[in-house]
Amino acid sequence: MRKLSLSLVLVFTVLFSATGFAAEPVKTLPGDITLAQAQTILAAALKKAEEIKIPMNIAIVDAGGNLKAFYRQEDAFIGSIDISIKKAVTARYFNMPTRALAAASQVGQPLYGIEVSNDGLIIFAGGVPLVDKNNVIIGAIGVSGGSIDEDESVAMAGAAVIK
Repeated sequence: MRKLSLSLVLVFTVLFSATGFAAEPVKTLPGDITLAQAQTILAAALKKAEEIKIPMNIAIVDAGGNLKAFYRQEDAFIGSIDISIKKAVTARYFNMPTRALAAASQVGQPLYGIEVSNDGLIIFAGGVPLVDKNNVIIGAIGVSGGSIDEDESVAMAGAAVIK
């Protein structure tokens, strides 16, 4: 059994070395947000939050809905940390602003109750998909700390710089 294990390790090592898997890992998948893009978006959103003088939590997720960047301004609500992240994730999972999802999830609407799926979603304004210049969704931004209109304005300011 030990010889078989060592043989398999040797085969996989040779195979991956020959195909280049071991030499050059993929840095970013096509259609995924880069760290540089996330930082640019974060800076634009932060600037808007400072302009309106509302302390915000700003979260950016990648194309898979994974947290890529986050910023909590001084005095931003601690409870809004989770909300900002979930707004971003929700916008990415459904490829629409959370305000639009909220309208479709009201009593009598086709997505009623969707907020309890996916380990909990946030369905009020402040989550916006991030669409690049090629019209590809590369992630999403979620903002929380002010009113839903203030949150959404900060998210939109961040999203605007990626186009």
